[in-house]
Amino acid sequence: MLPHIRIAVAETDSVKNLAVLGSTGSIGTQTLDLIRLYPNRLRVRALTAGRNVALLARQAKEFGPELVVIADESLAAELRAEMAGVNCRIAAGPEGLLEAASLDRVDTVVTALMGYAGLEPTLAAIARGRRIALANKETLVVAGGLIAEAVRRDGAEVIPVDSEHSAIFQCLVGEPAESVERLILTASGGPFRDLPAADFPNITPQRALRHPNWDMGAKITIDSATMMNKGLEVIEARWMFDIPAENISVVVHPESIIHSMVVFADGSTKAQLGVPDMKVPIQYAITYPERWAAPHERLDWTAISALNFQQPDLERFPCLRLAFEVLALGGTAPAVLNAANEVAVARFLSEDLSFTGISALIEQAVARLAGPGDTLDALRAADEATRRFAEEHVRVATH
Repeated sequence: MLPHIRIAVAETDSVKNLAVLGSTGSIGTQTLDLIRLYPNRLRVRALTAGRNVALLARQAKEFGPELVVIADESLAAELRAEMAGVNCRIAAGPEGLLEAASLDRVDTVVTALMGYAGLEPTLAAIARGRRIALANKETLVVAGGLIAEAVRRDGAEVIPVDSEHSAIFQCLVGEPAESVERLILTASGGPFRDLPAADFPNITPQRALRHPNWDMGAKITIDSATMMNKGLEVIEARWMFDIPAENISVVVHPESIIHSMVVFADGSTKAQLGVPDMKVPIQYAITYPERWAAPHERLDWTAISALNFQQPDLERFPCLRLAFEVLALGGTAPAVLNAANEVAVARFLSEDLSFTGISALIEQAVARLAGPGDTLDALRAADEATRRFAEEHVRVATH
C-alpha cells in the first residue's frame, strides 16, 4: 500500500475545510449534501464547475466559499453577473482550478472533475500536502507513477472516493501490506451484461444511459455500459494500492451489494458491503479515520435473497481487455486509452459513433499512438495527439 495511507490518525473535532473541484457534477453535489449534514464540522473554501454557471452560483450563495471558479473562461462574465453582490473571489480557466486546488486553509480537496482535466489540479493539491478525496480516476489512469512519486515526496494523502476503491481501502485498514494477495473489483456488468453481442451495434445513447443500479453522470454511465469504467478502475487500483496488475481481478456482481474484496495470504477474504450509493465513500474519504454517524440508507438483509458472481466477457466488452493491455504496456498507453475513450464516449452521446465504435476507436488509437515516456510533458502531448486523432477518425467516418 502507498505510504500516504495513514492508519493511526488521532480523532479530532476541529472543522475540516474543503475545496470541491467539480461541485456541480454527481459526486460534487453529493459532497455538498454531506456538508449540509455537518454544517459545524465541514466548511467550503472553494467551489469549481465546468460550465454550469447557474448551479455554481446557487451553491456559492449557500455555502459562502472564498473562491469560485468556472473552468470555461468564456463564461466568467456570466458568473460574475450571477454573483453580483456576493462577497467572494471569482476566477476562471485552468489557472483558477490550480488556485482552488492549492488554496490556503484547505485541508481536503475533493477532486470530482471529469476526465483528464483533474490531473494537474490534483498534482497542485498534492504539492501543498493536502488530503485528496479522489473521485477522478483518470488522474491515476493517466499518471499513476507521477502521482505516487509526488505523494511520497510531498507528504500528501490520497483517499479513494470510487466505491470499489473505497471498499478495498476499508478492507485494508489495519492490515500489513505484505499480507495482501489479491484485489477483487466487482462490476455490475452495466445495462447490457446479458444482451447478445449481435445487438450491440444497435445500442442507442438513451438505452446506454439507463444503468440498472447506479445514478451517475453521463460519461461514467456509458463507461459502465462498455465496462471501460472497470478497466479504468483496474489501472487506478494498481497505483492506489501499489499492487501488480496480475494480482487484480474483476468479477461481475449484478446486485452491486459487495463493492469489492481483498484476498489475504492466509486464504481469508474481506468484503465491504452496502447499498449502491456514493454517500458513504464520499464521507469516509473526508472523515477517515473517523466514522461519523449519518442517516445514509442501510442494507435490508432480509430483502437480499442471493449474491451472484460471474467472469466478465472480454469478447463482448473489449474495453476491459484493453485496459489490462495498456497497463502492461505502460508509458503513454494509459493516457492514450483515456483520451480516446473520452472522445469516443462524447461522440457516442452525440450519435456520431456507434456503441461498438467506442472500443474500436480506442484500440486503433492505442495501436497508433502509445509509446514510451511518463513525464508530465509526455503525457500531455499523448493526450493532445490522441484527441486530435480520435476527432479526425470520427469526422472522416461520418462524412
